[in-house]
Amino acid sequence: MPASVPVLSEGPGHGENARSMMIGVPKETFTGENRVALVPASIPALIKAGLEVAVQAGAGTAAGFPDKEYQEKGASIVAGRVELFNGADIILQVRPPGANPTAGKADLEMLRTGQVLIGLHDPLGEPGAVKDLASRGVAAFALELMPRISRAQSMDALSSMATITGYKAVLLAADALPRMFPMLMTAAGTVTPARVFVIGAGVAGLQAIATAHRLGATVRAYDVRPAVKEQVESLGARFAELGLETNDAEDKGGYAKEMGEEFLARQRELLKKEVMQSDVVITTAVVPGKKAAVLITADMVEGMTPGSVIVDLAAEHGGNCELTEEGKTIVTSGVTLIGPVNLAASVPYHASQMYAKNISTFLLHLVKDGKLDPEAMKDDQIAADTMLTRGGEVVNQRIRTLLGLDKKNEQG
Repeated sequence: MPASVPVLSEGPGHGENARSMMIGVPKETFTGENRVALVPASIPALIKAGLEVAVQAGAGTAAGFPDKEYQEKGASIVAGRVELFNGADIILQVRPPGANPTAGKADLEMLRTGQVLIGLHDPLGEPGAVKDLASRGVAAFALELMPRISRAQSMDALSSMATITGYKAVLLAADALPRMFPMLMTAAGTVTPARVFVIGAGVAGLQAIATAHRLGATVRAYDVRPAVKEQVESLGARFAELGLETNDAEDKGGYAKEMGEEFLARQRELLKKEVMQSDVVITTAVVPGKKAAVLITADMVEGMTPGSVIVDLAAEHGGNCELTEEGKTIVTSGVTLIGPVNLAASVPYHASQMYAKNISTFLLHLVKDGKLDPEAMKDDQIAADTMLTRGGEVVNQRIRTLLGLDKKNEQG
């Protein structure tokens, strides 16, 4: 990692007459992205820390936060995107260029040496975009690389967005299912509850379990990690034990690990009965930066009761179901298969509130006396794990490995 970087050691926050560092919040340009990186309620804490905030006009409108509310909390409204980028020392986004490959190219050209860029970059899925950021000389931080340690919980944007995703997945399933979720005793007879099966009991899976249970469904869930059984049962679901559970399914950072094909083949065999007996199946199994494992085969889908629903939350990563089509809803063998993308953006008000809390807490963690503190970053796990680029170089070891940069250096 370079020893000195202008934005981190000689930025505009230094010197007696230096101005405060300016945060810029642009309007998101990715198609269907209704979230905004900061909400008005987040601004006072940033101003108190010695920072200024500028928001592009209309940036929060789609999420339910008008410009007037930002102004009332102390932010300035900037009409033009170029003006915003030119005046900002720190850019906060939901989708920086790496996660917005088409429209984000224009933003990439506006970035300059010395700026800080924080957001959900999708660096493991698009490592090449990290090289592009390095070429612009920015210091980029990826929230999806946040270490899962106790002091970083309030900065964990992936978990926040997964909460929204798990909730919305159940609503999509309930809307598509030609029956009601709860058991009802009526004059016309008894309505039996829907049977919901959730594969994966991470944040999204647990929220899906809780939501389906609240709607009155009979819920079962499966996860390869036996430690989550207690959490599943505490939410009113039954834990499906397949005999494959292992404590070796997470990496050191607390994220899911990729399992071998032999393991997956056995897993599919044992999951088949559970899937075919369910009215709704919600899948959430994703390993960061990897293609999603196929857990539901075409044969399983064909064996499900007509009218059943599958919501595949791994659709953006190839899908946990063999027949999933990203961003589409299809019907095959009478089963409705939903492959949603960017579900968190469909609940933009609360998704933006949660994301703003994550990103502003992270930024305040990096700031000291109104400036970004290079010494704190050097020795801090949160900063080190999330930093992608600095001083014109890719500095994150995981991304360097994906790009083969160290290998090239070894070969001379």
